[in-house]
Amino acid sequence: TADVLIEADLRGIESHGAAMMPWYDELRRAGKINFAPRVKMARETVATALIDADGGLGHVPGVRAMRLAIDKSTMAGIGCVVVVNSNHYGAAGIYAEMAAKAGRIGMTTSTTHMLSVVPTFGAEPMLGTNPIAIAAPARRNPPFVLDMATSTVAVGKINVARLKGRSIPAGWALDERGQPVTDPERALARKHLTPLGGTRELGSHKGYGLGVAAHILAAVLGGASFTPLRQRRQGKSEPDNIGQFFLAIDPQAFRADGAFEDDLDDVIDALHGTRPAAAGQSVLVAGDPEQTCRAERMRGGIELPDRLVEELRGLAAGCNARFTLSATSPAL
Repeated sequence: TADVLIEADLRGIESHGAAMMPWYDELRRAGKINFAPRVKMARETVATALIDADGGLGHVPGVRAMRLAIDKSTMAGIGCVVVVNSNHYGAAGIYAEMAAKAGRIGMTTSTTHMLSVVPTFGAEPMLGTNPIAIAAPARRNPPFVLDMATSTVAVGKINVARLKGRSIPAGWALDERGQPVTDPERALARKHLTPLGGTRELGSHKGYGLGVAAHILAAVLGGASFTPLRQRRQGKSEPDNIGQFFLAIDPQAFRADGAFEDDLDDVIDALHGTRPAAAGQSVLVAGDPEQTCRAERMRGGIELPDRLVEELRGLAAGCNARFTLSATSPAL
């Protein structure tokens, strides 16, 4: 779990790194996470598997599931693993890139326990931010890694704005009248986020559809819950039963060894060579900003906002854990 959180911060995905710790502690104190889970196999075939996470955090079963999907793709050309009875698993792109580093095309989706995304034409949240991540290996270039929420923005990014004392762009969140909110405190208190696109005119119906598609793969396929129905039928105190979906495809099932990677290199090179719209800003592909950020932070460390450092200090005190950071620490 620590490895996944640190990797998120290294990539600049600050919403899913150390900033998650206070929220995980809230879930722990509320009894919503099993901190002694027995992760087990529930079903298995040559190409598929269903893993029961026993109510624990999603990082460990997530890593196990993607590793298993990769192994199965070696035998069957494709491996598909679904995790149920899970919790938040961090940055989705980390799992997808696991597959790419193993020479596979990787994909993962997840549901969330939090109702935060309002369907197009709706007035109340019915979905989570339901991420989708897809990664693919190249030979000369770093892997293509698309990691996105199906909402306009992830809740964690609004929390990062709060920690840094910044406002949020209009269109990320809505108030009770359906109007844009720019105060992150108000946005977090209400949690009425827009689907990817923001408005119907800008394509929010596409983000809404992607969010439902992610739920079908991650939850309906394996039997995880749909949060609005679970809350109506069982109450908010019941386990969240988050679901996650992991897919690995071996390109050698379709192409000669290395042919896929060579072609993807050509695609990435062509995109990088696109004439830029503005001087000084070249065209990027998914994964480029994270690769650059990771290289910089491996050299200089991970800066944490002072407010987060103090929250972590309080968390450590509450757990009787040794605390080694200070508000003036330049890096973790």
